[in-house]
Amino acid sequence: MATMKPACPTPAFPALLDAALTAARLPYPALVRELARLLKDPTVQVPRRLVIPLAGGGSLFVMPALDARTAITKLITFTPGNAASGRPAIQGDVVVFDVASGERRLVLDGPTVTARRTAAVSVLAAQRLAPCKQGPVLIVGAGVQGTAHLQAFADVMGVTEFFIASRSQSSTERLLAHAQALGLKARGVPDANAALADCPMAVTCTPASAVVLSAPPRSDGFIAAVGAFTPQMAELEAGLCNFFAAHGTVVVDTADAAHEAGDLLQAGLDVSRFASLADALADEHFKASGPVLFKSCGWAGWDLAAARAAL
Repeated sequence: MATMKPACPTPAFPALLDAALTAARLPYPALVRELARLLKDPTVQVPRRLVIPLAGGGSLFVMPALDARTAITKLITFTPGNAASGRPAIQGDVVVFDVASGERRLVLDGPTVTARRTAAVSVLAAQRLAPCKQGPVLIVGAGVQGTAHLQAFADVMGVTEFFIASRSQSSTERLLAHAQALGLKARGVPDANAALADCPMAVTCTPASAVVLSAPPRSDGFIAAVGAFTPQMAELEAGLCNFFAAHGTVVVDTADAAHEAGDLLQAGLDVSRFASLADALADEHFKASGPVLFKSCGWAGWDLAAARAAL
């Protein structure tokens, strides 16, 4: 008589999530809350990320992070030249492990995690720092990050009106159609600098291959600059960065911005002197004065927060 093999236990979570399933695990309100919780967790450890240049102008990113229960490594490639061929600029995965058992719990879609956690960080910063939290929001760059930011500001902060500025008319039209499908008001604008006067909040989410904003902000303005994450990249003109430093408030996402925030570094600013988002959230007496610039460079801790939310 044949011996019956014991049935394999059904895993508590699916091992591999595609883009749609990853997005479903990361609703923006829950993700923003998890980001705030992570910044208060003393067990979080985030080594500096490893960035390896690839032939053809791309980069391989290796980004580990862990807390007392969960460990992750984000493995992604960033290939700016893919835009010309219609391929995604960011590709890869976030692998999630259980610390106690070493078991792999999830593999999340890397581009989806990157887009959603970046937009959620911008929203968390706007909640804490923006002098005026009403729309419209100006979104500069109508690609993946522009789409993510539009939905995050709508889902979490209730913004219903957006201005879209992009060098690509087809990308602008796609994002306008997406906004309309969500029941939001949105219109394309030809000049992002001119639109700043009408928008209390703005986000720059471009490939950071050229400056896209140079006009002085509103006195109650908030700008989240997320596109540049190396010293060679910049979306904001140096004079604009210096204006914020002299007449407003500059906050960075993490202390790693001291060697990554190209916008600020190219403006000759000492980035290490600026408060981080964790500082602003931890200090109830922290108060932004004047217009606010939030410079986001990315951090594996944000991916860890996304993994925690997905679990």
